[in-house]
Amino acid sequence: MEPVYNFGAGPAKIPESVLKRAQVELLNYGNTGMSVMELSHRSKPFGEILARTKSNLRQLMDIPDNYDILFMQGGATTQFSAIFYNLLAAKQVAVGEDKDLVVDYFVTGSWSNKACQEAERLSQDLSNVRVNRVADAKKLTGKYGQVPSQDQWQLSDPEQTAYVYYCDNETVHGVEFPNVPEVDPRVPLVADMSSNFLSRPVDVKKFGVIYGGAQKNLGPAGVTLVIIRKDLIVDLTKGPLRPLMLDYKTLADNDSMYNTPPTFAIYMVGLTLEWLLEQGGLKEIQVVNNRKADKLYEAIDRLSLFKSPVQADSRSKMNVVFNLTTPELEKEFLKGGEERNMVQLKGHRSVGGVRASIYNAMPEEHINKLIEYMEEFQKQHST
Repeated sequence: MEPVYNFGAGPAKIPESVLKRAQVELLNYGNTGMSVMELSHRSKPFGEILARTKSNLRQLMDIPDNYDILFMQGGATTQFSAIFYNLLAAKQVAVGEDKDLVVDYFVTGSWSNKACQEAERLSQDLSNVRVNRVADAKKLTGKYGQVPSQDQWQLSDPEQTAYVYYCDNETVHGVEFPNVPEVDPRVPLVADMSSNFLSRPVDVKKFGVIYGGAQKNLGPAGVTLVIIRKDLIVDLTKGPLRPLMLDYKTLADNDSMYNTPPTFAIYMVGLTLEWLLEQGGLKEIQVVNNRKADKLYEAIDRLSLFKSPVQADSRSKMNVVFNLTTPELEKEFLKGGEERNMVQLKGHRSVGGVRASIYNAMPEEHINKLIEYMEEFQKQHST
């Protein structure tokens, strides 16, 4: 069949070589005579898969020994609650349960807003816990389209703050933090990196928790990776009561296998990590990602029918959102894209427009094809 150019935001494109290897191993993994999907999670072959996946992630991200790696379920959205319960408990262990506490949230798009709303909901029954919006881009500017400048931040007293939360890359609005926000080192920094996980190097030591759903840059939907500093993992009996499957200590004590984990998704993440190592690691993939994003933004800025709604210094390298000059032209552009096998270009239902998600697995040639179509569309409608 004709090649398909998959610009989906997630579940998203997986490297072709990863899919081919999974295909070869699908019926018989490692001469076990069984598919990975049939292996017991307690078996030696799956134990080796899990250990190798964790080892490769540590190598790629240079994760220090005082951090644990957890494989959880429920998607990144489940972490909205898990972060609140676990890190609030860790702070209460440090300062006492009767102290007034606050949790800080940067709100730069739909996902950080949802995370903040969940914290606000869960805090309703806790009289000594307050949720603070450090900076709400929509309230400051009327829309989500930039990361607020540091002089607009309202961070809370570090002595009272359980954590500071931000979404490093907003998939819906195409907004990405250009740098790690500077916060007091006494306060754990939490980053939702679901849609730019492993797209560039990060200094793990700056964070208390990094998490991300796999279905953007890591593999299929079904597993969420959590990287957490070990001192933030506290006993379930400490702090606010939290559901067992949201308890980081339960997951850590059982090597992410308190119950049956999403074994096939973890296996696919492992293959994707091996692919990343073959590409030269995160420094090399960042070079490619920057080049892909830069050429697409250059076309958007150059062609008069296209416009980016995101401030230049906050533009995502992974989710490039743009509009055309009229809704009618957008519909025509999307229809023409589908006719050229350019699929899932339609923007998120909450904002409309066009969105090209160009994750690690997206070949540069596919970006070139999209730009060629944009230039062709511009030429057709400029006469």
